[in-house]
Amino acid sequence: MYIENVPNRDSPAAVLLRESYREDGKVKKRTLLNLSQWPPALVEGLRILLKGGHAVPGDGLTIHRSLPHGHVAAVLGTVRRIGLDKLLGRSQPRHCDLILALLVSRIIHPASKLATARDLSAATASTSLGRVLDLGSVDEDELYAALDWLGERQPAIEKALAKRHLKDGTLVLYDVSSSYFEGRSCQLAHLGYSRDGKRGKLQIVYGLLCAADGCPVAIEVFDGNTGDPSTLPAQIDKLKTRFGLSRVVLVGDRGMITSARIRDDLQPNGLDWISSLRAPQIQALVNQGQLQLSLFDTRDLAEISAPDYPGERLIVCKNPLLATERARKREDLLQATERAFTRIQASLRRRRKPAGAAKIGIMIGAVVNRHKVGKHFHLAVTEHNFTFKRDVEAIASEASLDGIYVIRTSVAAADLDAPTTVRAYKGLSHAERAFRSLKTVDLKIRPIHHWLEDRVRAHVFLCMLAYYVEWHMRERLKPILFDDEEPNQERASPVAPAQPSASAEAKRASKLTAQGLPVHSFQTLLRDLATCTLNQTTIALAKPIAANLVTRPTPVQANAFNLLAIDPNRTQ
Repeated sequence: MYIENVPNRDSPAAVLLRESYREDGKVKKRTLLNLSQWPPALVEGLRILLKGGHAVPGDGLTIHRSLPHGHVAAVLGTVRRIGLDKLLGRSQPRHCDLILALLVSRIIHPASKLATARDLSAATASTSLGRVLDLGSVDEDELYAALDWLGERQPAIEKALAKRHLKDGTLVLYDVSSSYFEGRSCQLAHLGYSRDGKRGKLQIVYGLLCAADGCPVAIEVFDGNTGDPSTLPAQIDKLKTRFGLSRVVLVGDRGMITSARIRDDLQPNGLDWISSLRAPQIQALVNQGQLQLSLFDTRDLAEISAPDYPGERLIVCKNPLLATERARKREDLLQATERAFTRIQASLRRRRKPAGAAKIGIMIGAVVNRHKVGKHFHLAVTEHNFTFKRDVEAIASEASLDGIYVIRTSVAAADLDAPTTVRAYKGLSHAERAFRSLKTVDLKIRPIHHWLEDRVRAHVFLCMLAYYVEWHMRERLKPILFDDEEPNQERASPVAPAQPSASAEAKRASKLTAQGLPVHSFQTLLRDLATCTLNQTTIALAKPIAANLVTRPTPVQANAFNLLAIDPNRTQ
């Protein structure tokens, strides 16, 4: 190793710590550390050490504190590389720095605002984040004020993201989810359909707009009792008015883009759509003879039209694996219902007095509501007991449609052929992945403790921005993650389930990258990077000098930093 001064035009020369090595018989050099910010005396002392001299006594280097740093450098560096910090603006520098801290913290260690304030404050820091951003002492009230400032900036930031990732004629993915509350004081919080399975908990509903590749662009919060279709008009207004898009293709599920929403919202605004039909609508097509099941004797995709859907194309798909899974699930539910019915019958026979038809009906209803297959049974209730048997014809009728789904779209075949339309609809899995990351795996949007309506909206927006950063990180880190590097490989049929690429299978089997390094999940990689620490030291020269030293990255860490184009030694 040696120190080299590199001329830098009109600026002071760069002082670099470098190392020579051989590769393919040639002598090359690489930079290990940028010493430009070091005091000259410290640089000179290190130069003496490298030449075999003694610059300081054996106890002349004191490490006062070591803070986990590599994951901070990776996330904060990505924020700056993609220019998200510039979108925040610098009208309030302190608020901007605190929002950057909240963004990074949401990815590396999601926690309450009180816990985050302690993680950032110099006296109680658990990472290098507060030191890198030079935050000093931080309290939760400051974080709340910064969060309120971010909420005011949301429309401008979303507009800038839309300008980056959306354009006229593009596909826009839209999906809805919900998260529960702790407490009962927020005006947005209401009882509604809980996707989290938290019965009796108040919740909010939020809708996420993504580009076709799954990159998040905008998010909006609704009252917790808002139905999915009711969220659509606000998104149409956002796309048309705020983002200035005259024509897009909105991709949403069948519970979102209903016939009523198409008639009342999409068509009047000149937007196209890709969605799907509900099971009763598919059954109606079969009953009317417009959908012939024999179409799938030799293929898994066919395009039809129907008078009930004027101006639309219907693309009928059959997935054999999905058919098998639905048949298995239905049989499991039927058997579970029969076992529950049998237990009720046994308990009724043990009674000395008749339970009464009304009470028996309540007991049956509880079972039906739990397993949702009551429509497949014939029931006869008396004052003493009841009998049941399967409705074989109803079961067979439903089974005939197993694995069949119908995609509906207003886009002409010349603009989007049938296979491409199927792939576009399946792109909703990107939005579903975003919700998994937001809610559970990475960012943990829930449970929500905020009470003020605007602050809840800002909290959800902050989580979306954190996922925006994570999405960009995952795109670059795919070679060392279990994520598939080639998810869009060509398949024989778009209806067939997606299969992992050969490279993804190799990574999963060997748990090693192409370079022979361990493969990580996103979270375990962050934990690995955290072991690259920022060390606050004092070097006892003639005049003691304080310096921040970053530990040398391991091969895995160096690979991650290279993929992200991040230098962990650049702490500012």
